[in-house]
Amino acid sequence: MAKPDHTQNTSPDDESKEKSLDFIRTIIAKDNESGKHGGKVATRFPPEPNGYLHIGHAKSICLNFGIAGEHEKGTCNLRFDDTNPTKEDVEYVDSIMEDVRWMGFGWNELHYASDYFEKLYEFAVELIKAGKAYVCDLSPEEIRAYRGTLKEPGKNSPYRDRTPEENLDLFQRMRAGEFEDGSRVLRAKIDMAAPNLIMRDPTLYRIRRAHHHRTGDKWLIYPMYDFTHCLSDSMEGITHSICTLEFENNRALYDWVLDNVNAPCHPQQIEFARLNLSHTVLSKRKLIQLVEKGLVNGWSDPRMPTISGLRRRGYPPEALRNFCDRIGVAKRDSMVDMALLEFCVREHLNEVAPRVMGVLNPLKVVITNYPEGQSEELDCPLHPTDPSQGNRMLPFSGELYIEREDFMEDPPKKFFRLSPGKEVRLRYAYFITCQEVIKDENGEIVELRCTYDPATKGGDAPDGRKVKATLHWVSAPHACTSEVRLYEHLFTEENPNDVEEGKDFTDYINPDSLKVLKDCKVEPSLANAGPGYQCQFERMGYFCVDSVDPDTGMVTFNRTVTLRDQWAKIQKSQQPQPKKNNKQKKKK
Repeated sequence: MAKPDHTQNTSPDDESKEKSLDFIRTIIAKDNESGKHGGKVATRFPPEPNGYLHIGHAKSICLNFGIAGEHEKGTCNLRFDDTNPTKEDVEYVDSIMEDVRWMGFGWNELHYASDYFEKLYEFAVELIKAGKAYVCDLSPEEIRAYRGTLKEPGKNSPYRDRTPEENLDLFQRMRAGEFEDGSRVLRAKIDMAAPNLIMRDPTLYRIRRAHHHRTGDKWLIYPMYDFTHCLSDSMEGITHSICTLEFENNRALYDWVLDNVNAPCHPQQIEFARLNLSHTVLSKRKLIQLVEKGLVNGWSDPRMPTISGLRRRGYPPEALRNFCDRIGVAKRDSMVDMALLEFCVREHLNEVAPRVMGVLNPLKVVITNYPEGQSEELDCPLHPTDPSQGNRMLPFSGELYIEREDFMEDPPKKFFRLSPGKEVRLRYAYFITCQEVIKDENGEIVELRCTYDPATKGGDAPDGRKVKATLHWVSAPHACTSEVRLYEHLFTEENPNDVEEGKDFTDYINPDSLKVLKDCKVEPSLANAGPGYQCQFERMGYFCVDSVDPDTGMVTFNRTVTLRDQWAKIQKSQQPQPKKNNKQKKKK
């Protein structure tokens, strides 16, 4: 048995908050009350190492590890279902372990389905000797044709009545490599007229000459998922095998296999609704297409719904766990709006992210009455409500950068930011008034000439006068130049899986899903920020350091999420509006 990789098997951060009993937890609670497993709760997270985990897997991770952590005798194993060597890679194994750890969980035991290949072979031999499995020579196309339809029963394979001795000989020769790939399979002998098509003599083993990342070239036959999964659960002593709804019909085969071999125990398979998230795809096949066609920049592209992509974008694990708690566990599939995930991210970062200033589209401001060549340092808090985060010193000088969109030469009536003759507040600094607009030969505004009021240091006027706008800024001589990447939804449609006839899901990719800004200016406190550093650029959103150029030291930021709370708007729009009475209508 593999040694435990982690001994911790509790909820992250020792969270002790009581969870409501969803239908899975209700089943487990009843089992514990009846003493069915002696108080033991053993779950597992069984990913296939043929791709990177995504947000849907995060739901399963939180469910399996979370349930185990809620019970004194709870354990959760991490098991790789590595039964298809043509699509698997150690790269995926490493990324999956990293993702589970990053999510805040540790496994009780680490296993691979390949750990059990010899024992699985013995279970197959047991079925053959009992006359419950046979070697079939039909081609894959013929097997499909013989299976029948939902309305018509299938028909028996001409090889179904081979004797156990003949089947055992052929199966041993399959393992020895005497037959070509695809020429023979081992099938369960169940019922070709079963209403559930999965029970119509399903394939248990196939011949596949492929190098396995763990067993090398030892095996030439590999077990199918449905045969492997239930027996692996049994050998590990799993009590509750939790999987997504698409495996509901497979439960009959799960139980049949365990009932017809000498299995150590019989776990209970329970299905729950998988996560469907708006404006993205969670099908591994489609995610692979995005990567292989170069439509995204790899599995860890921050636009991808992969856990590694979300991590790189700056989504904190606490937010993902909170999101999974909020959406809950259901029996029916539904679509969850991406805005809820963004809300969970924003909610967490609002509490922990330090506030700094960054100007994404800089416009130069020269303060004409500020002493030339002079600068000063302003003592500014890193968080408005958490003094424990401390302060940073922010340099101020006579040359600044402000956001270009914060100035209009000919503003509309309700534009309260900077314009000719108008006074605004600079965050933590002074009031300034625009006196002159400088343009280049093309008529583009390149500089503003302003004056400042020295009496307003700190952002308030001693005479009590008020301004309606506060702008963020950085000192030009002290600013660090950075690259900033702005992300939007990867797809323009809410459900890119539901495509029009004649179209592919890739036709709905958002051409504006990534915008790269090359000449952004950030305050000097960010000069030494390393990858993964999270902060809020005041008024602009939450950002995360993606990388630091080793030669220039230039920091690249990814925008994690904007400050706009779309989820609050969605919830508000769904609330019933009170009816106006006649008096209210007349008054209006």
